[in-house]
Amino acid sequence: MLDLNDLGHGLPAITQYFGMALAEAAGVCLESQSHVQNVRLRIRGSINTSHSLAWPEVTEQTLRCWNDEEVTTEHGAVGIAVLLVQREIGYTVIQRSRKGTGFDYWLGEESIPFQNKARLEISGIRKGCDHDVKARIRQKLIQTGRSDGSLPTYVIVVEFGRPLAEVQER
Repeated sequence: MLDLNDLGHGLPAITQYFGMALAEAAGVCLESQSHVQNVRLRIRGSINTSHSLAWPEVTEQTLRCWNDEEVTTEHGAVGIAVLLVQREIGYTVIQRSRKGTGFDYWLGEESIPFQNKARLEISGIRKGCDHDVKARIRQKLIQTGRSDGSLPTYVIVVEFGRPLAEVQER
């Protein structure tokens, strides 16, 4: 199970408060697609598995807070992707990347001192088809090429309609 509430414990590059905000956003996205607690998230691409999902209660206040669909979808995708990286790849987000680098987060191991081991780019789609997901993966792989180096890059696109996470490693 991927329990989005676990984001409230924080990570090296995600505070406990931002972690809970990511969890809330993912819950809003999932419930907007009529999903209920423990829905199965299918993961495909470089990783092929599935996990049930749990998230914080979505209230009227939560919905008012997360009324911007684009922002909510992106933040919700980050929440799911961060947990997937930990569970399936064995890395954690250790630092947010700066604008213009072509990716969102540096990944590494949870031991100090932190060392950059890989890059992570995340994108979200509220409701889309396979073509939309594949197109977004291609777009993000091109985007991450700006920072191409010797470290691997992971691109994760979360589509909330099914729900689905496509993971590609480059």
